[in-house]
Amino acid sequence: MHDPPLHQASPRLWLFAGTGEGPPLASALLAMGWHVKLSLVSGDALRAYGPHPRLEPAIGAIGSAEAIAAALDRAEVIGEPCQVVVDATHPFACQISADLAEVCLGRSQALLRLRRGGVFPELGGAGPGPRQASGVQVLSGLESLLDLNLRQEKLLLAIGHRQLARAVALTPGAVHHARLLPHGTSLQQAMAAGLAENRVACLRPGPGPGGASFAASIEEALVRQWGITTILARQSGGVTEACWRDVAQRLSLTLLLLQRPAEPEGVPAYFQADLLGQLFELIATLESSRGLSE
Repeated sequence: MHDPPLHQASPRLWLFAGTGEGPPLASALLAMGWHVKLSLVSGDALRAYGPHPRLEPAIGAIGSAEAIAAALDRAEVIGEPCQVVVDATHPFACQISADLAEVCLGRSQALLRLRRGGVFPELGGAGPGPRQASGVQVLSGLESLLDLNLRQEKLLLAIGHRQLARAVALTPGAVHHARLLPHGTSLQQAMAAGLAENRVACLRPGPGPGGASFAASIEEALVRQWGITTILARQSGGVTEACWRDVAQRLSLTLLLLQRPAEPEGVPAYFQADLLGQLFELIATLESSRGLSE
């Protein structure tokens, strides 16, 4: 691709993302010429993004559909309208994706969704209870844990802090361990769920400076240290799910995956290469129209 010609005021894009697919996606969008408003939940996540004069960070949870609508209205009023919104949030961040769909579809605001890869074909589909394939069991929801006998299992919970207490309650008799993101809320939730301090580890997932294999080796070392026999993670795709699959296979462990939620209805979703293609065509069209009007 060749960069479209730039004018003083670049077309504006609002990107909702995290630390996984977000940084390379933002870099590609900036290279195209977009002015990127970047919404991140925490300031720590911003460290994964390099500085750029057209990167406008917005830190903190947006809050609600009403807040999204108000931000879009405010941008219009100050002469900085958003040409397109891109939802590249985690597949399990259902509330923000639902809010974006409600607001954008309701006001004909262009909205595109990044479809994260990595869901294995044999694990697709829906339905109650666990489904097993190649040593991996997919659970339609946390309640499916009740169908399993996990007593005396050394269970590693790698599902984030929000569902931690519920997962512990649904697996009585298991010896619980947790791998969490390194921030205070995660630790508070782990302690509130009754986990022992020596069974909680704070690590940031993703390839990091050492690449995907280095990340997997860190997770594997933790699993070995604790003598884990069963891992509960999420069918999130990308490097995180691939990491847990690799660790479970190498150590012959049981891997339980919470099934990925359905994509928001009515929102076009693309894998990254196709998403970038759509956005390249859009900015080229916008720049061409602007050039003709000047």
